[in-house]
Amino acid sequence: MIPQNLLQNPLALTTQKCTLGCPILDRCLAGGVPCNSITELVAESGSGKTQLCLQLVLSAQLPTSLGGLAASSLYIHSEFPFPSRRLQQLSQSFRSSYSHVLDSEYNPLDFVLVRGVQSADQLFDVLLKMDSVLLRPPTQLPVRLIVIDSIAALFRGEFENTPFDLKRRSSLFFKISGKLKALAERFGLAVVVTNQVVDFVGQAGGLNGLRVGNLGSLWSSGRRVCAALGLSWANCVNSRLFLSRNEEIVGEVTGLGGVGAGDTVSRLTRRHLHVIFAPHLPESSCEFVISREGVLGVER
Repeated sequence: MIPQNLLQNPLALTTQKCTLGCPILDRCLAGGVPCNSITELVAESGSGKTQLCLQLVLSAQLPTSLGGLAASSLYIHSEFPFPSRRLQQLSQSFRSSYSHVLDSEYNPLDFVLVRGVQSADQLFDVLLKMDSVLLRPPTQLPVRLIVIDSIAALFRGEFENTPFDLKRRSSLFFKISGKLKALAERFGLAVVVTNQVVDFVGQAGGLNGLRVGNLGSLWSSGRRVCAALGLSWANCVNSRLFLSRNEEIVGEVTGLGGVGAGDTVSRLTRRHLHVIFAPHLPESSCEFVISREGVLGVER
């Protein structure tokens, strides 16, 4: 064993990963979303969390030679309605892009299991029954990916800011994450959960400003934000990715009446994926766009 090998992270070398469906995004994450662990996507609404998750459940069906898991997925959603029309749109693009490896009769939607939940307790009950589903999958392909979109929505209005509720909330955090990690390790699953953000309040040295991960602060839509659910939940995930969105002024069109009369401003929304913390990844980021075809990284 040479010193260089001691510094290499075994997760980066040996763990199977699921492609995000874009080589640029995969390169940012050293191959994709790792199995045997929990990966969290943190972002404000409209940043692309759900879009990326929908693309991921399709990419998981690809053969391992193309970076997939050759597997079905379970999509647990807590925000209604489920975006079935967008998934169908992405599946058509998916079939077109991989027509050389997919049978003409293949329907990607047949390999996406969807389950809605409305409370954290209901989510935990679903997870307790997952062993039997994973041992006897209802599709021809094994289930190797679980998506929970979103974890924050389940805790948003259910708990008060009292010692009893905070203790019960933390207990549920660890029960849910503990079961997810146990399933991931036993069945070699990739687990992805989405989380929301809240506005940063207070000074940088306060508890709400406690630095967690690579970036000293998180910014989106011109606001300083932090991940919802606090430090207790941050300790429950293995990797955290942050999706930011910011608008830039790219040009101005002056009205005929002179400056200020009917002027319009052209704005461009730019989105970035940032690695906040992960045991197998260095600090990195990547710009991406959301199109009809899906989520695509931008080469810079």
